[in-house]
Amino acid sequence: MGVEAHATNERVTGRRWTVRLDPVGRGRADVRISCSRPACAAQVLPSAADGRTSAIAHLKAHLRAGPAPRPSVHCACRAEECHTHIRPAGPRERPVPWRCGGAVVLAVITDREGRWWQVMECCSRCAAAHPTAKVVATAPAAEAPARGDGFRADAPAPATPGGPAATTPTFSAISPHFSHSATATTTATGTAVPQQASVPRSTARSAPRSARPTRKRPPRGRIAQRLVPHDLRPVALRDELTELGELFRAYQARTEPDLAVLADLHARKAEAFNAWAEVTADTGLRLDARRAEQAAATARLQHLHRIGQAPDGEGPAVVRLLTAPAQWNHARAVLAHVAENAPLPGAEARLLVVMVTLRTAQSGVGNLVGQDIKGLPLQDPEHLVGQLVESGWLGISGTVEELIASRPESPTRISVPSLTPDEDDPGPFTFGRKLRPKLSGWAQRVVGEKKLRKGKTGADVRLLALALATGAEGEGRLGPGGEGIGLDALSSWCSVDPADLPDLVDRLTAADWLAEADVTDTLLTGRLTERVLPLGCPLT
Repeated sequence: MGVEAHATNERVTGRRWTVRLDPVGRGRADVRISCSRPACAAQVLPSAADGRTSAIAHLKAHLRAGPAPRPSVHCACRAEECHTHIRPAGPRERPVPWRCGGAVVLAVITDREGRWWQVMECCSRCAAAHPTAKVVATAPAAEAPARGDGFRADAPAPATPGGPAATTPTFSAISPHFSHSATATTTATGTAVPQQASVPRSTARSAPRSARPTRKRPPRGRIAQRLVPHDLRPVALRDELTELGELFRAYQARTEPDLAVLADLHARKAEAFNAWAEVTADTGLRLDARRAEQAAATARLQHLHRIGQAPDGEGPAVVRLLTAPAQWNHARAVLAHVAENAPLPGAEARLLVVMVTLRTAQSGVGNLVGQDIKGLPLQDPEHLVGQLVESGWLGISGTVEELIASRPESPTRISVPSLTPDEDDPGPFTFGRKLRPKLSGWAQRVVGEKKLRKGKTGADVRLLALALATGAEGEGRLGPGGEGIGLDALSSWCSVDPADLPDLVDRLTAADWLAEADVTDTLLTGRLTERVLPLGCPLT
């Protein structure tokens, strides 16, 4: 009888099983889901996201179908002798293992990366010792076991097998959160369990921690790839940096730029970073503050140019078609490239090559319609396009006649092999695809300017207009320092004899392009009229 009684009173170890998510192989995206329960077969899914969703669903199915936690079992971690639950020792203390205690619970433990989930039947104290444990259900408190069995001697009295406590176990109002947005989980008794609750870390005699108000830190601010410290003082500086980061992110989400707002943000950032640098003695913050000051000045200058005001408030500034010095330099680079690499002689060929180059500058390919060519002052545009195709400089999809007859709804695809980038040669130009149409539009505005068209000026006059638009200072004076432009450079660019330049200058003066023009043996001096200053690209 003694042996039978001992066998009857022997307590079993709690259940434990694991669901894992493992890669199938190195360099592969598919994953394998495995469960330690004998009846569960492994499953392969195409991605980690699909595998994590399926693993969570598999685990929930076990939790719904499985029995509730039993009040009289040993902790499942008893097999490990609670070696993971040893309380840290002080400098002169020996480590003390935690004693099991509290009600038996069904807890889910997971790693922070979401690669495995382990269900464990254990006491509430051991569940609280795991930082990632989430309690799914709680069993009624059992009778205090014999001394030395691992449970508390002063545990509550056991529930009788036929008593009301043994019929329906008590489930906690917390369940595992597996880093997904699924809704509440249903337990084995059909009770809905909400997600994202915290784990009780006290014994059965104290209230669960989830019932207590938790103190949350305010969200950390972020600005210019820097985190704003929680303990940064003064608090006003911390709040200013946090607000600035939010304002910069909101500005980046705008559909239309506002350079005045951007300049103010950079100015505030410079002031805040200088104050931050004074507090922390960080040289990097001082450098960031200096860059923010430069960015504020540049944005404010660009804004004044766009609204037609002078930077110093002395009078109205010129609202230019191309607004930034970088754009002006890129326009000059295109004209210089055409001057050095024009495939055919003559002013008409040079003008056509300029316009085609600007259409294909970024990728070596583009679209043309017949009006783009017929709008230029060319005597025989069809013959000229045919010459460019025969020379190999230009490629078109179809015939020359089809290009001349093409309309905007069905443009002709063109290509310039010398401008097409590859792995070894990125191409002659460094500007991006957003700037290319701006440069092309600027050149069309110059060569198609109203008075030049009405005066029926030729290709040589319009090439000279392009050269002067990129060769004048901000106030319109020709040449660096207003000292003029060499006739040799102008005649080479316009592909004309130097003796023909005075006539071209007279025609530009008649078209109200030039004022105070004077042609000497070597120089052209004068200035652009105020009417055409918006088309200029000032020398910097």
